[in-house]
Amino acid sequence: MSKGRIALIFSAVVLAVLMAMLPKVIINKDSKGEFASNGATANRDEPAHDPNHPGHEDHANEAAPADAHVEASPAQLKEIADLRNRFNLEANAQAKGKLADELGQKYAAIAKHDSAGYYFEQMAQVRPGEKSLQKAADQYFEAFTFAATQERSQALGAKAQGLYEQVLRNNPTNLDAKTNMAMTFIASSTPMRGITLLREVLAADPKNEKALFNLGVLSIQSNQYEKAVDRFRELLAVSPDHVEGTFYLGVALAETGKKAEAQKAFLKVKEISKQPEVQASADNYLQRLNSAQ
Repeated sequence: MSKGRIALIFSAVVLAVLMAMLPKVIINKDSKGEFASNGATANRDEPAHDPNHPGHEDHANEAAPADAHVEASPAQLKEIADLRNRFNLEANAQAKGKLADELGQKYAAIAKHDSAGYYFEQMAQVRPGEKSLQKAADQYFEAFTFAATQERSQALGAKAQGLYEQVLRNNPTNLDAKTNMAMTFIASSTPMRGITLLREVLAADPKNEKALFNLGVLSIQSNQYEKAVDRFRELLAVSPDHVEGTFYLGVALAETGKKAEAQKAFLKVKEISKQPEVQASADNYLQRLNSAQ
């Protein structure tokens, strides 16, 4: 389970905003989910971010995503600056690839995922292969989920798609890469391609938590609440203490009029997660269900 960034903020206000924004796309990695902007797929040859062009020398000083809880120290910033200078001056391809890998790791550590993706991509050009390509793709995917504008979402999603396609050419059975690529398509002008990919993941692995979760939330977004209930029940059969899955099962049950079962789901959410935001949102839904009786 990704601990850096994908915890869905379950405050009642945020949930209300998210539900009002439907249909959007749920981005899910390691059994967690988050909304991202909808938009058409950008040209895959368009660079999403080149941290070396003028004006980006201080990129590491920019604020990290709000839920990343990462702030670069002066020592980290100096280390990155030194590595960038060495990278820019290095002529040997193998040595440059090694420096790119180091830079990717440093940027990932401070939640600068677009820069991390850029440098891991430079490393993959020197040492191509499934693992190096996915390393770059995963960082672009992280940046895609944080994109603040449709333009950025398009560009970063396209970069991730292109790299995941290369990963899958190396290994068509890489379900994690296929799931993440699916979610970038769902946020594009061809969402059905993403849904088809998620179904392919479940055909290969019926217990895949990420695919079950995303298909469940997408069912909620399209008002197919009975189908959502089925998806989340399947998910909880695999992972009984999946907080987000339990929460959204409660939402789907409430929408289908199964108030007693929905209450049980929200009460279980309160048992398995002690995060204040989660508790507050579960309480909010319980209050709404009680007042509706």
